[in-house]
Amino acid sequence: MAVVLLLLGGLVAGQVGAALGLSVEPARIPVERAEAGPGAAAVAPPKLEAIVLPEGTPERVRVAAGAVASALRDRGAAAPAIRESGSGRGLTVAVSGTGASETFRLGRDGDGLRLDAEGPAGAAGGLYTLADRIRSGAAVIPAGQDGVPVTPRLPLRLVDHGSVGLDADPARFAPGTDYGLNTDLVGSALLPDAPWVDTAAAARISGQFHEFVTHSLAQGYNGVVVPGFLEYLTFDGYQGGHAVYPEGDPHPARALALRRAFEPMWRQAHDLGMRIYFQTDMLALSPPLKALLGDRDAADPALWRVYRAGLSELLAAVPYLDGLMVRIGEGGGTYKLDGWDYSSEIAVTTAAQVRTMLTELLAELSPAGKDLIFRSWTVGVGEVGDLHTNPATYAEALDGVDDPHLIVSTKYTLGDFYSHLPLNTTLDGGSHKRIVEFQSRREFEGFGSLPDALGPLHQQALRSFLAANPNIVGLWNWTQDGGPLYAGPRALYLREGFWQLWDVNVYLTGRLAADPGLDVAAATDDWIRATFTDDPGTIKAIGRALALSREAITKGLYIGPYADTRVKALGLEPPPMMWIFEWDIATGDSAALDVVQHVTGDRIDEAIADGGRAADLVTRMHGLIEATPAAAWRDPGARDRFLAATAYERNLFTTLAAYRTTVLRHAQWLATGSSSAKTAWKTAEGDFRTAAADHRSRYGHDTALPAYNFTAAELGLAHADRDLAMAWLARGLLALLLLALAFGGPGHRLIGGRPGAAGLRALWLGLTRPLSAGRVEPGGRTDRLVVWLLPAVLLVASRSVLTAFLSVAHLVATLGAWLLFALVLRLLVRGRDPFALAAAVGGAVLLRVGLLLAALSVRGPGRYWYGFWIRPGERSVYISLAFAAFCWVFVVAALVLRTAYGAGARRAAGGVLTALGVPLLLLGSLVAGLGLERCLTWWNDQMALLPWGLSRILGITTYLGIPTILPTAVAVLGGALVLAGGALRLRRRAGEPG
Repeated sequence: MAVVLLLLGGLVAGQVGAALGLSVEPARIPVERAEAGPGAAAVAPPKLEAIVLPEGTPERVRVAAGAVASALRDRGAAAPAIRESGSGRGLTVAVSGTGASETFRLGRDGDGLRLDAEGPAGAAGGLYTLADRIRSGAAVIPAGQDGVPVTPRLPLRLVDHGSVGLDADPARFAPGTDYGLNTDLVGSALLPDAPWVDTAAAARISGQFHEFVTHSLAQGYNGVVVPGFLEYLTFDGYQGGHAVYPEGDPHPARALALRRAFEPMWRQAHDLGMRIYFQTDMLALSPPLKALLGDRDAADPALWRVYRAGLSELLAAVPYLDGLMVRIGEGGGTYKLDGWDYSSEIAVTTAAQVRTMLTELLAELSPAGKDLIFRSWTVGVGEVGDLHTNPATYAEALDGVDDPHLIVSTKYTLGDFYSHLPLNTTLDGGSHKRIVEFQSRREFEGFGSLPDALGPLHQQALRSFLAANPNIVGLWNWTQDGGPLYAGPRALYLREGFWQLWDVNVYLTGRLAADPGLDVAAATDDWIRATFTDDPGTIKAIGRALALSREAITKGLYIGPYADTRVKALGLEPPPMMWIFEWDIATGDSAALDVVQHVTGDRIDEAIADGGRAADLVTRMHGLIEATPAAAWRDPGARDRFLAATAYERNLFTTLAAYRTTVLRHAQWLATGSSSAKTAWKTAEGDFRTAAADHRSRYGHDTALPAYNFTAAELGLAHADRDLAMAWLARGLLALLLLALAFGGPGHRLIGGRPGAAGLRALWLGLTRPLSAGRVEPGGRTDRLVVWLLPAVLLVASRSVLTAFLSVAHLVATLGAWLLFALVLRLLVRGRDPFALAAAVGGAVLLRVGLLLAALSVRGPGRYWYGFWIRPGERSVYISLAFAAFCWVFVVAALVLRTAYGAGARRAAGGVLTALGVPLLLLGSLVAGLGLERCLTWWNDQMALLPWGLSRILGITTYLGIPTILPTAVAVLGGALVLAGGALRLRRRAGEPG
C-alpha cells in the first residue's frame, strides 16, 4: 500500500510541476540608444500676409489653415488672413483633386510659399506640417525638400480618445486604489432615467473631444478610436425589433438618446478629416442580450447574426463610421462602468470561434466598405491565449480569413507595454493588413508621471516591422489609455497635470508614422522649442534629460537580469516587471520574488547596483533642469513641474532600490543560508522602511505625483521577518514530536506506567503499526487525552507556523477540514471507546505533521515556498511523501475501523468516504456561497503567495484560469462521497456491529 501511495504522490508531484511549468530562456531585447539633439536656435518664422485657399475649400482644410495662423501668432508674428481669393505675400494652396491622396508639395513661390496637394487630405496634411515647423522653430522648407512630393509612410495613423470624458475631480484620484479598467467616455453624461443624457455634460465631453481631435490632427494623426458599440444599439432590425429588448425595455430609448447627443461630435470630427472607429470587447452584453444568447457557442454563426444586425443598424445611423475595432482578450466586471448594465465577457477563446466571429462581422462590414480592426491582444485565456505572441497560434486563428477590410492590430512588444521585451514577432508576417500599437503614457512606468522619452524605441520598432512586413499599414498610439485611469496620477492629456511629459511621445510617434527615418533627436528639439523654450541652452538641457530618462526607467523600475529573459510559469508568461505587479503595486509575494531572485542568479550584485544607478541618473536629470534659468522658459511653472517630477522619481527610485535589495537578499538567504545575505537583507529592509515612510509622507496625499502602493510589499515582509523565528519554532515542535515518539517507541520502558505513557505508546504504534494501536490499554484519562491532544496541538501548531501566524483563512480551511473529518470519525464509533481510532489516526497524522515540520525547520515558511516554486527536485520529493502521508491517514482510518471496531470492508470504506465527504461538502458550500474569488483573495492576501494585485486587476480566477464553479463542484463531490459512504454503510454482514 505504501508503494501505491508513493506512486500516486509521484503522479501528483508531476502534475504540480507541469502546472507550474517554470522555464527561463534568454530574450532578444532591443538595444536603446538615446541621444540629445544639438539644441539649435529657432529659425525665424516666415512672414505671411495671407493664406489663399481654393474656392469651396472644405472645413478640414480651413481648420488646418487656421493652425498655420495660430502657429505664427504663437511665435510672435502677425497672423495672416485666410481667404479664398486675392494676392500678396503669403501661402497659396492649390488642390488638384477630390480624392483621398495625402501627397503634398511645399515649396517657395517668389517671396511666398506654395502648397500643392492631390486632394483635401493632402492639403490639410501639408498645412499641419507647415504649422508644426513654424511652431517648433524649424525651417519651413528643409534643405533639399523644396517642391518635393511628401506622402506619409503609414496611411492609417490612429489615436485613442485621450482624456475625453474622464472625471478631473481630485477626489476621484485621491484614494489611489481604483483599479477599474473601464474607458467609456460618455459615463459622466448618463442619467438613470429619461431623458437619459445630461446635455450640459454631453456638451462638455463634445468640447473636450473637439480639442483632442484638432490637436491630434495637428500632430499628424488621421483616425480616432472611440469606445462604445452596444450602448448605441436598439436592435430594432433584428427579428421584428423586440427579440433582444422587449417592448417597454429602456435600453432602446437610452441608445437613441446617446446617439442624438453624441452623433454631432462624431460628425464634426469626420468633417475635420478624422476617421472614426468604434471599439468594443466581444462578447459585449446587456442582460437581455445575454439571456437571448444563452449558452450558445461563439463558433455558432447564429450568435453573430445578432451583432450583425446591430452593426447594420449602426452603419445606417452613422454612415460615415469607418469601422469597428474588436478585442477578445480581456473582459469582465473590472471593465464595467458603474451605474449601467452593459458588460463584457471573454468568450471567444478558440481558433474556430475567432474565425467565425471575423467571418460574420466582415460579412456585414466589408460590403459597406468599412474596416474590421481585430486586436490580437490576449492575456492567456483559452486556446488562443497566446495569439498576441505566438506566430503559430496567430496563423491557426487567422490564416485563410482574407478580406481587404480586415486589419489586425498588435502591440509592438512581445507582451504588454513594458520595457525589456522583444519586438513582437507576430508583426513580422501574416497576409493581413497590420497596424502597430504604441503607448505614449506608459501605464507600467509611472502613468506618465516620470520622464520617459520613447521616440528612439518606437522608431526602432517601426523600422523593424516595416522592413520585415510589407503589410504594415498604420499605427495606433495611446495618448491616455491603458491600465486603471484613476489609480495613477491626476494627469489628463491636454487637460490636467504635467501631460507634456508624455506629449513628447505622442508628437514623435505621429512624426515617425509619416517618416520612420526621422532624426529623432532633432525632432525632440523641435518639440521642446514648441512646448517649453526657444533658448538653445535650455533646449539642450531638456533634451539631455529626456535622453537619460530611458536608462533611468529601465534600471529603476526593472530588475535587469530577470527582465532580460522570457520566463514562463503557470501556463503564462509573466511580465518583466514582476516585482512591481502591476502599475504602482510593489509586490511581496513569494512566487514572483523567489523566481526573480532565482533568474537573477549570480548577477545579484549587478541587479542591486542598477537601482542605485537609476537614482543617480535621475539626480543628473534633475540637475540639468535645475541649472536652466526660469526666465528661459515660456512658462516657469513648467520648469517647476519638471523639477517636481524628477524629485519624485528620485525619491521613488531610492525607495525601490532599497526594496529590491531587501527582497533579493532575503531570497538569496532562503536559497543559500548565507549569513552575509541575511545581514544585507536586514540592513536593506531598515533602509526600505525608512524610505517608504518618507515616500508616503511626501506623496501620500499628492494626486499629481501619488505615492506607490507598498501594501503588498509590507505584507510580504511581515512573512519574511518571521522566517527565522518560525524555523526555530518548527525545530522545537519537531524535537517535541520526536521526543514524544521516542518515549512511545524505543524508550517506552523508561516512562512505563506513568500518566500518558500508554497514550504515547499507542501513537507510536499508530505511526508504525496502526493495526496494533488498538492493543494498548489506556491507563487513565491522561492517556486518552494524549492520543488526540498531541496530534491536534502539533497539527494546529505546524499549520500556524506554515502561515507564520498571519493567515486565519488558511487555518480555517485546513484545520476546519481536519476537525470535520475527526468529528465524523468520532460519530462513527459513538457509544464505543474511541481510543484505538484516535491512536491510529493520530499516529498517521503525526507522520504528515512531521514531514511539514522538517521542511519548515530549514529556514521557515519562506524556504518552504522557495523550494516549492524554484526547486523541482525538492518539490517532487516533498509532494510525493506528503501526499502519500496524507492519503495514509484515510487508509489507517479504514483499517482501524475494521480491525478494532469490527466493521466490514464495505462499512469501513463507507465511513471513511463519509468523513472525507463532509468537509468537502461543507467547506465547498461555504466557499461557493462567499464566492471563490473573494475567498482566494482573503487567503492570498494573508499568505502572500501570489501577487496581491491579481485580485485587484483581472482577478485570481480569471488570470489563472480557475473555474469559478470549482467550489460548487467540490461540494457536489463531497455530497456524492457522503451519499456513497452512507449507501455502503447501510448494508452490513451478519454479526457486524451497527
